[in-house]
Amino acid sequence: MAQTKYIFITGGVVSSLGKGIAAASLGALFEARGLKVSLNKLDPYINVDPGTMSPFQHGEVFVTNDGTETDLDLGHYERFVRFQATKKNNFTAGKVYEEVIKKERRGNYLGGTVQVIPHITDEIKRRIKAGAKGADIAIVEIGGTVGDIESQPFIEAIRQMMLELPVSRTALAHLTLVPYIKVSEELKTKPTQHSVKELRSLGLQPDCLICRLEQELPQDEKKKIALFCSVDPKSVISMHDAETVYSIPLLLNAQGVDKILLKKLNLSSVKPPKLNDWKKVVEAKLNPKKKVSIAVVGKYVDLKDSYKSLNEALDHAGIVNLAKVEIDMIDASKLTKSNVSKVLSKHQAVLIPGGFGSRGVEGMIYACEYARLNKLPYFGICLGMQIAIIEFSRNVLGFKSANSTEFNEKTKYPVIGLVTEWKDATGKTELRNKNSDLGGTMRLGGQECSIKDNSLSQRLYKKNKIIERHRHRYEVNPEFKNDLVKGGMDIVGTSLDGKLAEMIEIKKHPWFLGCQFHPEFTSNPRDGHPIFNDFILKAIKIKR
Repeated sequence: MAQTKYIFITGGVVSSLGKGIAAASLGALFEARGLKVSLNKLDPYINVDPGTMSPFQHGEVFVTNDGTETDLDLGHYERFVRFQATKKNNFTAGKVYEEVIKKERRGNYLGGTVQVIPHITDEIKRRIKAGAKGADIAIVEIGGTVGDIESQPFIEAIRQMMLELPVSRTALAHLTLVPYIKVSEELKTKPTQHSVKELRSLGLQPDCLICRLEQELPQDEKKKIALFCSVDPKSVISMHDAETVYSIPLLLNAQGVDKILLKKLNLSSVKPPKLNDWKKVVEAKLNPKKKVSIAVVGKYVDLKDSYKSLNEALDHAGIVNLAKVEIDMIDASKLTKSNVSKVLSKHQAVLIPGGFGSRGVEGMIYACEYARLNKLPYFGICLGMQIAIIEFSRNVLGFKSANSTEFNEKTKYPVIGLVTEWKDATGKTELRNKNSDLGGTMRLGGQECSIKDNSLSQRLYKKNKIIERHRHRYEVNPEFKNDLVKGGMDIVGTSLDGKLAEMIEIKKHPWFLGCQFHPEFTSNPRDGHPIFNDFILKAIKIKR
């Protein structure tokens, strides 16, 4: 296609309605029609990126292959669409203002007064176009809620784009809430009417309304919304609660939302969608043949979205293995030597995910020891791999005070330490120390890993070189590598120069694997991920 076409997605009434899922589902439908899709998330908050934001505030930080710390919606995009996001696909108000201020300091504006219009809006438009480059259709999701002060420059930027581009190159879908009042047993369309009124006051008229609610939106309410919001009744779409998010593409397709938007974009002649993959995913998810219980021993268990990609990756592995994966989130800070056996006794496997800081670390070590001694499948990701090394060093090698310098700078056995120098994927040397800024100083993004022959990891990946995504500052201390190997822990994956440990296994354990990277970021519902798939397969066989 010669020129990229744009679909803008805004939200109204309240946040967290599912704009990311809606955007990803539309992307899946257009991809199924043979179109090349780009997905972009615009975040109105002032942070430069979400990298230093608490998981309790913002949920998971999703890391792209090029090392960008992004909003968790980009995880939805990559799970639904066979597309690899980059730093161009997510930007914040903070990034926009930072760039404009830099240009002003350099004198780029030739002494002119720098204003929201045109300077901020022009920078937003420039970034939207950069993220869309090369795609047939670019889906652009604007975070937050229409009417928020911080989102107004973004709404204005897309208004300008819709004016500047030909009518057939842009479309607008607005996601809104239709609440059900239990006491009066009524659906209320007034919040949607006011949300569209607010949108129209800012110069935008939606081509399509996607309504979020618990049950399917009845025809009478669709007609009422259409009348008051000046849209075709067929363009009022019910995105009601579903048993799995992976059925949303099928739900939207059944109501013709992709046809409606393609007609607006003058693409009605595009071939019909091939949705067999999604039908298979939904069938496997809703009709499992078995079930398995996994203990996830973590730090941020109070907020579900803190481990969004991890939960999804476990779910994907369940789909691949036709199993219902029951995930029990266990607060590591509440595990002790005396209660760990009771807490973990009913589970078939243990997984320890990534995290930062010392809270809950001792509980994680008890959980790892329990899995190792009781021959339960153990999967350690990032911090979880480091926990495995600390536990093994203390209880097998006899280094009783072994620790990470992140938790105890004066430990006698610093088996995990801060690596101060390494080369990134481009060959550039990166430097850091304990006083470096937290934002942007981690080992981030896709890094190559060399896998040892005849290891479990090589059997799973079916190759000796892989690329997986990282997000961490601390590494296995090379000085202790020989001790670990002699004691029975095999370092089966390393950086290409052999200096950094990437993957570990225990030879005399039925399934014990740790990785310094985050494989959950590259899992998807149609394929799963080789490590997660085998972890669940092994766990299913454990009788508890």
